[in-house]
Amino acid sequence: MDFHISKKDEGRTVKAFLTDALHPSHKLLRSLKFREDGITLNGERVTVRKILKEGDLLLLALDDEPLEQSIEPVDLPITILYEDDDLVVPAKPADMPTHPSRDHHYDTVANALAYRYKESGTPYIFRPINRLDRNTSGLLVVARNRLAAGRLTYSLQKGEFEKTYLAILDGVVPIDEGILIDHLHRTERVLLRGSAHTLVEARPVTGRTHQLRVQFSHFGYPIAGDDLYGQASEGIGRHALHAISLSFPHPMTGERMHFVAPIPNDFVRFANLCFDSCFTPETILRKEETE
Repeated sequence: MDFHISKKDEGRTVKAFLTDALHPSHKLLRSLKFREDGITLNGERVTVRKILKEGDLLLLALDDEPLEQSIEPVDLPITILYEDDDLVVPAKPADMPTHPSRDHHYDTVANALAYRYKESGTPYIFRPINRLDRNTSGLLVVARNRLAAGRLTYSLQKGEFEKTYLAILDGVVPIDEGILIDHLHRTERVLLRGSAHTLVEARPVTGRTHQLRVQFSHFGYPIAGDDLYGQASEGIGRHALHAISLSFPHPMTGERMHFVAPIPNDFVRFANLCFDSCFTPETILRKEETE
């Protein structure tokens, strides 16, 4: 990334200029400091204390350096809804973990993206901004460089991410909409009621692990198929939770981005069993795209 220094920034330090221009994390500044080509001014390596002059050319090495791949590239099916130099938005299928763990080394979103970028010769470090449980389907945001990762994480912490989930609950919820249990999450509305299930749209406020699953169970209406906080269901081989939409500001431009994930086939089949074929994914998707 390059900056041409104007008269108004003459006399400022590199650190002061970058703080205003990029809002970089301390971690990013430290990494640039120790990289040979991290911060250069007119072709020479400098520290963040260097004083700028009008006409200077300031360069930052923000691209990832080539490194030995720590995540095994695996050719896995995954849908990419959006991609640019700063971020990628995959639609994660159910039964795929977000990142490798002790029992999942070769079947994760990280493996799938490692394969994608190996094919294009792009240096790759997995930087997920949000995470989903293995059996929750839906939208993820993954940063493609350090600056984007820092900005997206800061944006997430400030509450600038808006996340919407579809959940099929065991039981018939009597209220149409409202806050459930506490301010950790809220449901916007009940979308459908069947004889023994309820389809709801939920918008979590925080990103706590299993937040929706725990709170719906505590409310007395666990997510259908959730064998940890409720009970397994023969109608669906996982908990019926889908991260359908996600909105956030682009880390570089500030433009508001909005994405909607297709509803998986297993969720659609189970919804039609629960609601006597009244579930229409097209209607739900159109609604999400216009909000």
